[in-house]
Amino acid sequence: MSKRARVLFMSGVSLMVLILIALLLPVPFVRMSPGPTFNVIGERDGKQMIEVSGTTTYPVTGDLRMVTVLESGGPRGGLSFITAIASWFNSEDAVVPRELVYPDDVSGDDVKSQQAAMFSSSETDAVGAAMVYLDEPTTQTVIVAAVNSDAPATGKLEPGDVIVAVNGAAIAETKQVSAMIQAQPVGTTFRFTIERNGKKQDVEVTSAANPENNKTPYIGIGVGVVLTPEFEVKFNVDGVGGPSAGLMLSMGLIDKLTPGDLAKGKDIAGTGTIRPDGTVGGIGGIRQKLAGASTAGAKLFLVPAGNCKEAQGHIPEGLTVTPVKTLTDGINAVEKWTAGLPVPACPVQT
Repeated sequence: MSKRARVLFMSGVSLMVLILIALLLPVPFVRMSPGPTFNVIGERDGKQMIEVSGTTTYPVTGDLRMVTVLESGGPRGGLSFITAIASWFNSEDAVVPRELVYPDDVSGDDVKSQQAAMFSSSETDAVGAAMVYLDEPTTQTVIVAAVNSDAPATGKLEPGDVIVAVNGAAIAETKQVSAMIQAQPVGTTFRFTIERNGKKQDVEVTSAANPENNKTPYIGIGVGVVLTPEFEVKFNVDGVGGPSAGLMLSMGLIDKLTPGDLAKGKDIAGTGTIRPDGTVGGIGGIRQKLAGASTAGAKLFLVPAGNCKEAQGHIPEGLTVTPVKTLTDGINAVEKWTAGLPVPACPVQT
């Protein structure tokens, strides 16, 4: 081989190496793709996904699937250029700039912790919604649902804290907390008696001026309620994050606690957040969840009404997608569909 040929050969090899490196370098994007589905009235790893003890349960058949989205890139790991390009041309995937999903200062551990907290909250709300639907007796407690960043309560109160009392006054309803804070001037110190990890303690938080209205005091928390039934409910759903399984967890629990058979052997999937009053909220990744449900074999999909428009044009053939606003809507839709009756449907892709 001549010297010129050797130079050209080495240059070509070097160029190929550089191209390969470029293709494998991480890019600042996040890919979302269809994830696995889980039958909430079935088993996972040898355990019932919903375990109930201390009350009567009933046999169930079929599938009530919660659906998931797989995420790569962003804080939890790099997304290569070549993978991003391949996903861009995959109709089931979505590739979006990282900054539209996560702030720059969020770490992978932060995301994992936040996702786990949201899922835990969805489990709690799923139980509460089921108990309200079934009119079962419960014990109500008020909890810290969220803490704003850089707020007076940051580092003092935590999501999941049970608010027992404020300044010695017992708390039974969420509105009591905001009313007490609003009744005092900015700069007032409040003594929160809370229960955290089974231990009671006092925490002092001093109110500040609300950034959106400097005449209004705030401490920067959101409060919610937990409705605890007179029996034990345990969800065996490890490794899944986010709030969007609430609807299906609640429906699965109702199915186990009531005579009859909700799914009647059919394959049904769905998604949506849930509140204790049964309100179903919107979610992200609907395109990927529809694809994952269809691949798993689902024939009916319950979608939050607010996501129905987003689902249009992405509904797989053979999958009926029906919008729901409440838990009752979801139960009614499944009962009608399994009986062979029509249900309201989002348009099917043509």
